[in-house]
Amino acid sequence: MLSIMGLVAAYAEDYAQATFPVQNHDFGVINDGGGPVSCTFEVVNTGNKPLLIIDAFASCGCTRPEFPTKPIKPGKKGKIKVTFSPLGRLGAFHKSVKVKTNGREKFSTLGIEGTIIKSQKKNK
Repeated sequence: MLSIMGLVAAYAEDYAQATFPVQNHDFGVINDGGGPVSCTFEVVNTGNKPLLIIDAFASCGCTRPEFPTKPIKPGKKGKIKVTFSPLGRLGAFHKSVKVKTNGREKFSTLGIEGTIIKSQKKNK
């Protein structure tokens, strides 16, 4: 009986875990005509099984996440790139990206923010 309990306890300890040292990025002030801006979030597998990023989806169509499709080994790092398009938007913005994994915590949320100003056109 004790050996079965020990086996169950050992099995319960095997898991993958996505840990994000930084979960928010502030772009500061950006120009609406300057084109898309990007940032990269580092993800560390702090578990002891391979981490799979199943999906990453943004709160709107102006934000696009890119994520690794290969498993991240225990103790290793991966990167999630988030690109935001400010075109046609003015003022402060706050966007989120939900990351779905096979980890102990199935979902993590990343955030981006900043302020978009109107581009200054030069007269010739």
